[in-house]
Amino acid sequence: MTELIINKPKRPLWISIFSVVAILFGMATIKEGGTVLFTEAGEKSAGNYVPFVLWFNFIAGFAYIVAGIALYKLKTCSRRLVLVIAISTSIVFILFGLHILNGGAYEIRTVAAMTLRSSLWILIAATVLRTKALTPLHCQC
Repeated sequence: MTELIINKPKRPLWISIFSVVAILFGMATIKEGGTVLFTEAGEKSAGNYVPFVLWFNFIAGFAYIVAGIALYKLKTCSRRLVLVIAISTSIVFILFGLHILNGGAYEIRTVAAMTLRSSLWILIAATVLRTKALTPLHCQC
């Protein structure tokens, strides 16, 4: 019996690394955001959190996991997903900055967290958008 050989695309190491980082980052984001949103102890420990930033990050955590899985599977839709995450995170960071400039209460750790989030997703998006490893010939969403 003759076996049909299918050439599977080779996943570059950096895609595997970014995928795992995205999934773990998403899980941590959901856990931390959910703790603040849904537990009294978490809310008390959060200090001067900004609700729209917290809700955005909590919901974005699910998108991080989906993007990480899509990227790992070399899905072409991962290009759009990481770009939307990078842009939307940057927009929320800008809005957060405006909140601060207008005298709104905030925590410095939120500034650090949003800097990390924005930088990470801009790096992932910039790298993914330049790669040829995600072509329509490999897979579709």
